[in-house]
Amino acid sequence: MAELIDIFRALADPTRLRVVSLLREMELAIGELAVVLDQSQPRVSRHVRILAEAGVIERHREGSWVFLRVPRTGPVAALVSTIHQWPYMAQEAAQIAQDAARLTAVRADREVAAERYFAEHAEEWDAIRSRYVAESDVEAAILAMMQGRAIGHLLDIGTGTGRMAEILGQAADHITALDRSPEMLRIARTKLTAQNLPIDLVQGDFLSLPLADGVVDMVVMHQVLHFAHEPERVIAETARVLRAGGHVLIVDFAPHDDEELRSVAAHARLGFSDTQMNQWFEAAGLQLEKIETLDGGTLSVKLWLGQRCVDEG
Repeated sequence: MAELIDIFRALADPTRLRVVSLLREMELAIGELAVVLDQSQPRVSRHVRILAEAGVIERHREGSWVFLRVPRTGPVAALVSTIHQWPYMAQEAAQIAQDAARLTAVRADREVAAERYFAEHAEEWDAIRSRYVAESDVEAAILAMMQGRAIGHLLDIGTGTGRMAEILGQAADHITALDRSPEMLRIARTKLTAQNLPIDLVQGDFLSLPLADGVVDMVVMHQVLHFAHEPERVIAETARVLRAGGHVLIVDFAPHDDEELRSVAAHARLGFSDTQMNQWFEAAGLQLEKIETLDGGTLSVKLWLGQRCVDEG
């Protein structure tokens, strides 16, 4: 009972209700919350502390950044899932609607920053990736992990220069190579056209894949997920387009504290743990089948292979 009272006390403030409404939509840093709420960071930090102490929100530290989110399980998750149905006063409802509009602007700012980076560095992208671990070793590990598995219709999310489509495409029936950057797609098109691969190059976003449910057999994301502010949503969207029994392979970094990748290379996430990945896979209806770690330089590259669960019904 005491825990429940603490939760309701923490929520008994208009600003804290606004914070919870925003975090139900997406994870945010305190600075981003301050922008949306149009309040100072110290003031927002006090509200965040009260909510965190009551267990209404969780903190997740990545390097010098702290992301905030609503718990995904437990009584708070169940309570907050109905927040849009709560009996707000007209003024409160209007304020929350304004916050949602500002949140859209935050999303747009993130997207513009990422697009600007890709546009400026499109031709250098292979070179930037290779500074962390020998790309030949990563590609060999990918091919070894996929050996004996049917690829069928391959979806390469964040295809960049098209390298994953190039090395996996020979065994695919069809390839959809997707990227949000027109510059990247132009480079990939130039690189892949001469190879006579059965490929469609598509501009799109990993949070809203332009594909129907259950139409691909294999998805690969090579050094892409760390650009996602909401990686669990990306994985869920990936699972949506997979056929039952299909595979998803994510190649990215293990957790690290190289802040330069955030400021210079526009990384939103500084790597991922096996625990995080397993939780996100399970939530998306994927079974994590295999994990491999490649150490090299100051960073480690991880390979996570999962399979879309087959509906026994």
